[in-house]
Amino acid sequence: MIRLAGRRVAAVVPTAFGVATLVFFLLHAVPGDPVDLMLGESARVADKEALREALGLDRPLTQQYAAFLLGALRGDLGQSIVTGLPVGSLLAARFAATVELALAAIGLALLFSLPLGVAAALRRGSWIDRASLAFALAVVSVPNFWLGPMLVIVFAILLDLLPVSGSGTWAHLLLPAGTLGLAMSGMLTRMTRGSLIEALSQDYVRTARAKGLSYLAVVAKHGIVNALPPVVTVIGLEFGSLLAGTVITETIFAWPGLGRLTIEAINQRDYPVVQGCVLLIGICFVVANTLADLLQLVLEPRMREG
Repeated sequence: MIRLAGRRVAAVVPTAFGVATLVFFLLHAVPGDPVDLMLGESARVADKEALREALGLDRPLTQQYAAFLLGALRGDLGQSIVTGLPVGSLLAARFAATVELALAAIGLALLFSLPLGVAAALRRGSWIDRASLAFALAVVSVPNFWLGPMLVIVFAILLDLLPVSGSGTWAHLLLPAGTLGLAMSGMLTRMTRGSLIEALSQDYVRTARAKGLSYLAVVAKHGIVNALPPVVTVIGLEFGSLLAGTVITETIFAWPGLGRLTIEAINQRDYPVVQGCVLLIGICFVVANTLADLLQLVLEPRMREG
């Protein structure tokens, strides 16, 4: 198990390198000159060249790439072209808000999906099962950019129960977390149902029943426990996806996280900030997947044997 876990952790390094490389070259391929945005197209050519030299944008792309990688290894992602502040400090100021939003979304998703998935598995073919399928299909099909404004109209404008945007209290968190968590809850509902049905069909469940254990005891001790590993893996994958998905949701609800910072930096052609935001989101995605794999190794003995 230790060797297998070591291979999982070692795979993070080349993956992070690939993410950093892809982020750098894709962003530099985007049309637009940050110098023109900062000084205006009517500025003198000499002023533009002086600013381009000061920002290091006049160097060959390979030199800029090498400097970016060396700085990232040292934890130095450069300075914002617009504000002049270190990119690391800007990311640190926004990262906690994004993680808070992602964890709240996962919490709301689990609150709905686990009971509904278990009930659907135990009542296969019933109205609960059909309702869970309809719920899952509905919430997975609805995009965040439509669901967010609809939740605002209903809960903030019509019912006047929650604030429209901003942060600071649990009430500000509910609408953006619900927007992100609803789609995830649909996927987790079907995953929980399928995993539990498969677990309850195994021989050890029939053996436990033959030994006299009640049905509820078998479900609790054998079914749900053995149905958890696939669900945990999906949660790990979805956590990384939530960090990327907050870009739209944070913009809709004016949530002060990485997503909103990314949009602001893109509009300003602030390459170092965009690189830092996308790189951090990508690394968090890789780390979340790795942690999910390691947790699955703990929960699933058959994977350790394999």
